[in-house]
Amino acid sequence: MSSDQLREMLADYMENGYLDNIIDMFRHDRSLYPLVADLIRDERIRVRIGTTALLEELSRIDGADVAAAVPHLLPLLDAAEPVVRGDAVNLLGIIGHRTTVPFLEKMLRDEDHNVRILAEEALKDIG
Repeated sequence: MSSDQLREMLADYMENGYLDNIIDMFRHDRSLYPLVADLIRDERIRVRIGTTALLEELSRIDGADVAAAVPHLLPLLDAAEPVVRGDAVNLLGIIGHRTTVPFLEKMLRDEDHNVRILAEEALKDIG
C-alpha cells in the first residue's frame, strides 16, 4: 500500500469513527507518525478533530513515540492557512516536547489572533 493510500485509508477510518483502531495502528507501527501532518490538513472536520484526539490519547499512553510526529508538524507552522498553523500549534502543545518551545514562541507573533492564543496555551501546557 502506498503512503497516499494509507493516508486516505486512515482519514476515511477517522471520519467514520474508528479512532480506537487507528490508535492501535499507531501504537504498533511508529512509522505512521509522519502521516499526522497530512491528517491534520484534511478538509474534513471529523478527521482533524480525530487527529487531535489521536494525539491526545497517544501522548497519554505512548508519550515517547508520539514525539516522532514533531518534525512533520513543524513545517505546518509556516502554512498559509491560519487554521493549519493553529492546528499544528495545538498538536505540538499536546505532544508537549520541550524542543518545540522556540517554535511555539515564534508563533506568539503570528499575524492571526487565534494562532497566538493557541501558542500561549501550548506553551503553558508544556510548562
